[in-house]
Amino acid sequence: MTIQTAFTYITGAIGDLYDAREAANIAHIVLEHITGMNKLDRLVHKAKLLTPDQNTRLKSAIEALQRMEPVQYVTGSGWFYGMELAVNHHVLIPRPETEELVAWIIQDLAGHPHPHLLDIGTGSGCIPLALKQNIPAAVVSAIDISEEALAVARGNAVRLRLEVEFSCLSALDEQQMATLPAFDVIVSNPPYITQSEQATMQQQVWGFEPSIALFVPDNDALLFYRHIARTALQKLNPGGALYFEINESLGQEVVQLLQSLGFREVTLRQDMFGKDRMVKAITNYELQITN
Repeated sequence: MTIQTAFTYITGAIGDLYDAREAANIAHIVLEHITGMNKLDRLVHKAKLLTPDQNTRLKSAIEALQRMEPVQYVTGSGWFYGMELAVNHHVLIPRPETEELVAWIIQDLAGHPHPHLLDIGTGSGCIPLALKQNIPAAVVSAIDISEEALAVARGNAVRLRLEVEFSCLSALDEQQMATLPAFDVIVSNPPYITQSEQATMQQQVWGFEPSIALFVPDNDALLFYRHIARTALQKLNPGGALYFEINESLGQEVVQLLQSLGFREVTLRQDMFGKDRMVKAITNYELQITN
């Protein structure tokens, strides 16, 4: 099978599952992963035959795609803030909306000489790694309850040569969280999808991504926001900032929660699609910057 034939084969095999444009994009991603050739090189060498090993990998990839497995899990990698990250079924696939949250933090910290940052529920490590890459002077830490997720995050840090301290802690365990030091910024993209919302989600998400990183009970949708906000009150330096990615339907509820806990300057921000997606809150004291 040639490279060009393989492209047609992939798009035909998944054509009933995706529209033509998305199927073509997936085919390009899979072929780059299998051949190691970029799009231009594949165009120039479109008549080149795949090796037997590449044919086997192609067949396996198509079978996974036909099961609606996300292409990032098929290839084992995803892109976030200009970084290629390893991903597997133990971590969420990094998303563009989260890049907007990271950009907000980077903008706010411009000029801060030596910020101490914490990411709660780090998954693949996409948030702390992007922050460290773009704020080299920052001291960056991250926690997750999943050792399997932390293994992925640590591997990404090693490959990218970025220094981030990863620890296995539960955001819901007050005793564990009490062991953390103080920070200038705490950020989290916690589980925020209620169980009843699962029926409206794409199978690629709920069928393959880790449920522990997605879902909260219907009767306590703010579970993680409440616990993390209380931790932030204890662990943020004076004037420190808390940033959340949020469920688009819970914007006002998260704002009210933070205000009721005593945070000030609580700001709700929309993502590129106009959906409530991010919240920032400041502790009640002026920031004390130290080198």
